[in-house]
Amino acid sequence: MPSRRRFLHTCTAATLPVFGSHAAAPSKPFSFILLGDLHYDSLAHHDMKWLAAHHAGDLSQIQNYSRLTAEVMPGMFAAIKQRIASLQNSAAPPAFVLQVGDLVEGLCGTAELSARQNREALAFVTQADLGIPFVFTKGNHDVTGDGAKEAFDEVLLPFMTKAARTLDSTATHTQANHTMTYGDSQFAFFDAYDKTSLEWLEAVAAKRTAEHLFVIIHPPVVPYGARATWHLYAGEKLKAQRAKLLDILGQQQAMVLGGHLHKFSALTRLAGGKRFSQLAVSSVVSSLNQKPKDILHGLDTYTGDQVNLEPKHAPDTATQRREIYTTERKEVTAFEYADTAGFAVITVSGSQVTASIHSGSQSEAFQTLKISV
Repeated sequence: MPSRRRFLHTCTAATLPVFGSHAAAPSKPFSFILLGDLHYDSLAHHDMKWLAAHHAGDLSQIQNYSRLTAEVMPGMFAAIKQRIASLQNSAAPPAFVLQVGDLVEGLCGTAELSARQNREALAFVTQADLGIPFVFTKGNHDVTGDGAKEAFDEVLLPFMTKAARTLDSTATHTQANHTMTYGDSQFAFFDAYDKTSLEWLEAVAAKRTAEHLFVIIHPPVVPYGARATWHLYAGEKLKAQRAKLLDILGQQQAMVLGGHLHKFSALTRLAGGKRFSQLAVSSVVSSLNQKPKDILHGLDTYTGDQVNLEPKHAPDTATQRREIYTTERKEVTAFEYADTAGFAVITVSGSQVTASIHSGSQSEAFQTLKISV
């Protein structure tokens, strides 16, 4: 693991870590704010008897998310609003906020409580008055618990549809799988919890005309960190689906945006004869002035030793998780990681796409990466 001095030197160097190589002149620049998991929550959203009977082990997590929602999230959104305002007169003004799923904690126990949680989460976002549309994809917690799927369709999906239409008048959808075009970029919101999503993405890719393709998927496609088995299509029986997804992303030279693991990571991977990038962020912020820790920088750190980052996580699967990296690292060509939460600013300028990663509510980025490939 590199020293903090070496890491900071790398992040402030004039030459950014390169995650792509297009060279066309910039055209119609814009930016957007990228948010990771939020887990909006309140103890009042949960049927405690149901929780004790079905998910007793999640109570401490729910208590913590409820506290962070009340104590930290307002300050975080205030900082994001300020960041949006500071970018309005820049060369790439912000067009929207994009959140990668797990907007809410879920696990409410009834459809009524789930709908209440969803409505209050959207009210919080609306009252934050960010000044630009708020779009998001589906996360596992958004549809977890009795009645959660119905509440998603009733409350979150209509909001999702309306927000997309404010940015792209041609956007029409009634499912979580949908596309939105802004400038010369297409955004494919991939429902990781729908069995038809892979075929849907294949069809989207076949019709693509935009210069950039962003694919927003809540769980990672390429494993990183200690929880190497938590990526999409990770099971032995899903190898064919995973191979197909990788080929699509590689052939399209896509930029995958996601979360799920509550960590920052950026990487590129070979697939389909080309390569794609993956950027993951977390917005479960425990402290507004937090600093990154467990920093991994460079391809030499993409090894099975990542399992040591969370030594208490499923120790009985440590060998399996190490083996995943033995195979996967043959295809990974760039890698960054840190245990931190905050937000990112993605800037699209012609063929170049960069991501500035912010820890907590800090206005100064702790790392900037080129993610276009």
